Parts: sequence; C-alpha cells; structure tokens
Amino acid sequence: MTAKNLQEVLDASGNIVELLRSSQIGAYVYPVVASEFTNWQREQQAWRKTAVLFDQSHHMVNLFIEGPDALKLISDTAINTVANFEVNLAKQYVPTTAAGNVIGDGILFREEEERFVFVGRAPAANWLMFHGETGGYNVSIEKDDRSPSRPNGKLVTRKYWRLQIQGPNAWQVIEKVNGGPVERLKFFRMGHMNVAGEQVRTLRHGMAGAPGLELWGPYETYDKVRDTILEQGAEFGIEPVGSRAYSSNTLESGWIPSPLPAIYTGEEERAYREWLPANGYEATNALAGSYVTDSIEDYYTNPWELGYGSFVKFDHDFIGRDALEKIDPAAQRKKVTFQWDAKDLADIMTSLLDVEGPGYQFFNLPNANYGSSNFDEVKDAAGKVVGLSMFTGYSANERRGLSLGTVDPDVEVGTELTLTWGEPDGGSSKSSVQPHKQKDVKVVVSPVPYAVTARTEYREGGGWRSKAAG
Repeated sequence: MTAKNLQEVLDASGNIVELLRSSQIGAYVYPVVASEFTNWQREQQAWRKTAVLFDQSHHMVNLFIEGPDALKLISDTAINTVANFEVNLAKQYVPTTAAGNVIGDGILFREEEERFVFVGRAPAANWLMFHGETGGYNVSIEKDDRSPSRPNGKLVTRKYWRLQIQGPNAWQVIEKVNGGPVERLKFFRMGHMNVAGEQVRTLRHGMAGAPGLELWGPYETYDKVRDTILEQGAEFGIEPVGSRAYSSNTLESGWIPSPLPAIYTGEEERAYREWLPANGYEATNALAGSYVTDSIEDYYTNPWELGYGSFVKFDHDFIGRDALEKIDPAAQRKKVTFQWDAKDLADIMTSLLDVEGPGYQFFNLPNANYGSSNFDEVKDAAGKVVGLSMFTGYSANERRGLSLGTVDPDVEVGTELTLTWGEPDGGSSKSSVQPHKQKDVKVVVSPVPYAVTARTEYREGGGWRSKAAG
C-alpha cells in the first residue's frame, strides 16, 4: 500500500532516523541560479571588499497570507511578539511544536494591515499553511513554491524576483541605481526605491555584515532590474554571486539555516503529519553526519540552542509556550562557530588522492554539507559529546574551514574540541555519500558570528547578530 501522507511514511519505516539517513534526495540544492559567475572565492571576497548581488529568487517558498485573522495566525504560531509588528516591518518568524522545539524559520513581511508575505524554507511555510487552513482562521493563503531543484531545462517562473545588494559599497550602488539618496531606514524596515523605471519594495538588511537592501518585484521585470543593478554597480566593484558561494555566507554571519523540523513525533503534531504529503520536504529530508542515535528527538533543537532565545516573548499565547516557560535558558546549549584545524582539513582534502583506501567523506567547497539537516558530533578531551556541528564549509575571507553548531553552556570560547567528520560504518546509503572512513578534526570553539564585521557592524541592541548578542 502506497503511503498517502507523512504519518503513513513514518509508520511504515519502523525507524525514523534510518529513514532520513537513507534519503536519496541528496544535498540541499539552490536551484536555477548559475553555480558561479566568476569563481566562488572571488564572489565570497566581494561581499567583504566591494559589493555583491545575491539572487534569492528561486530557493525559498513565498507564502501570501491575507485576511482579518492573518496577524492572529502569526501570533498563535510564533515565539515572537506581534505587539510591535507594524506595517512595513519584517520579522524573523520562528515557530515551535507543543514540546517547544523549533520547526524552522523564515522572514515575515507586513506589507499591509491584513497582508503578510512569508519567505523561507518549506518547514515553517508548511506549518503556517496547515494552521491557516485547519485552525478556523479568516485568512486566505496563496503558496508560490520554490523552484524545482533540477528543472532539467524546463521554463521556471516565480511570482516575485528577490535580490539583495550587500557589502561595504552596497549603499553607493543603491543610490546610483535609484538616481539619488535612499533613506537609511532602521534594520528590517521596508521602503521603496527606483530601478530601471520600476518602483520596487525594499527591506533594510545586513546579510554580509554591512548595510544593504533586499529588493523584490514582479518576476517579469527580473532581467531589466538585474541588468541595471549590475551595470550601475560596476564602478563600485559589484559581483553577482552564484549559488555555489551564496549558501556559504552564513558561515561568516552565523545563521543555522536547516535545523531538523521537530515534527516527526508528538501526539499534538499527528494531525499535521497526516496533512503533510508523503513526498514532501519532511518525508524526504536527508539526515547526515557522524551523530547517530536511535531517537529522532535527539536531533531536535529549542530556540535558545539556535540563538533565538531573545525572540521568545511570553506576552501572548502560542504553540509551545507552556513547554518553553519550563526551560532554563542558562542550562541550554549555545550557538557557536567551530574553527577547523588547517592540517586536519588538508588531510581530508588530500585523501581524494589516496589510491589504496576509501579516503574520508569528501569536503565540498565552499559548502560541505551533504544532507538537508547535518549533525556531526563534537567531543571533549574525555570523549563526551558536548556539542553538534550543523552547517559546514569554507570561507575564502577567513581562509578557514568553519562550521556552525551548538555546545554545552559551560564550554567557553577558545576551547579545543574534536569533531568527527564522516558517518560511521563506511557511510549511509544516501546518494550524496561515497564509502569512506571517519576523521577526527581538531576544532576551536569560536564566536558567532565568526566574521568580525558581522559582529561589529550589524544593528545594535538585540537580535542574535547584534553587538549585544555577539
């Protein structure tokens, strides 16, 4: 009998961890956008030295939520407060399960009093859709799904294009494109600017550690807008960033983009699992890494572990509130950067030339993740697992291998630990894994964000990338 929903897939699997560890979907794909426009190192360096154009038009879900109960839907499902959620403001939306574990995240834009747009990965979008459709809310929801991971030459269109102009020269590019000064709104405030005769919406952002803007507009104007930005920005050194380098930006800025959605267990989430399809993100999500346990719940994370503790506000009722109120924030693991030992990383790289052995699991550059949700165990000198590495790659700006993850609260910055790279028993059957042996890598616990510019130039006074949090 063919499974009709996620719950039936899980019931038939017998072991949720093995189901996800055996996924054949491969590593997460950033679709449609060219892999490189120059080369990935040059593109990485441009967001630190000059300016870049990030193309976010294809890898995220757009969810349009409209109606009298739109704000209530958000309030009921988010750890965030909506008390200060004004029109022309954006928020990083974080939902949790009844047990207080994170499902995912994304950005919510309040475009009008009763109109919101969610932009992000599938898990949080699906959660919003489910509750909007089944919770009795007076809302309408339209989904503009991410582009196919492998379109195979077929035409791809979206409702919106979405671009970001970032880097130290970003504002010079922005004002030249606009044809005059652009107001420097506060962080995550929305406005407008002119591009090639089009008035487009903007969001004040800082993804690369310096003031910049996210822009969006109708997809049919994509070519005209993109070409104009690159032409006008040429004198300031703007570089288009390909999909290969794009995802590695988070290694420097400190956002963990793909925690495992914590929805595979819990009776309160059963109806949700019965609503989710048998072939969706949650059912095919590839779990990867050296950390292997029998319980899928060992891979769940709470807001404090992911650096979202400051978002939790108990000024409203929301799913997961009761569980989160019982948590002691000081006792939770904390988000950090792991700085990889250069020699150990070199050993992994050169094992590709070992003609006698299986070598180590390959370390792709600059994004080394080989699953959708990645978990490598990190141990102390006594061999105790004290943390998890969850997003790994290489920064040409820092000339280092880096990974983002969590450690026990008593582990201090500067502590040397051991990260195990590669999966046990020669590796799982995932399509992204070749037979390999594991490698112990020395890592040093480091700040998050790792990049000094990101820690010192983001907005002050709140949020996980601010000076106060860094």
